Amino acid sequence: MPKVGFVYYTKTDVTGDLVYAAISELECKGVDVIKHQIKGSEIVEGRFINSRVFELLANCDAIVFGSPTYMGGAAAQFKAFADASSQVWSSQQWSGKIAAGITSGTSLNGDQSSTLQYFSILASQQGMYWVGLSNISQSESINRLGCELGVVAHSEDGRVNALDLETAR
Repeated sequence: MPKVGFVYYTKTDVTGDLVYAAISELECKGVDVIKHQIKGSEIVEGRFINSRVFELLANCDAIVFGSPTYMGGAAAQFKAFADASSQVWSSQQWSGKIAAGITSGTSLNGDQSSTLQYFSILASQQGMYWVGLSNISQSESINRLGCELGVVAHSEDGRVNALDLETAR
């Protein structure tokens, strides 16, 4: 049975809601899922210190990265995790795994694609294979915002659009 790991940061749970939508769909298909929400308490002097997360992710077939887009990139909390993944890089523990990404933002085009590009570069550095979306975008269906690189959501008043949740599934 395939195993997919989700590692993400969320402040208002918009990104978390997208992650849970994806997890729900995978679990319905019998996929084993692990998830880890990055917490501020796991970051000491700017460095993510929870090494157990890296151990769990090493046993996954695929890893999905998630973070809201802040100021054109991933949140600092996610970046602390990514920087700490250099220990994984040195042993190539994620090499050959599948990678994907989920992000959200408050603007329709709030540079969410920059966050997904960062995730894809992180995956490439780790020797992973990036997977984007395979669906044609339309404003009234899944992938309504037209970003083929991964799941992008626009949140209004801290709520996720139902079509964006459907895209995550």
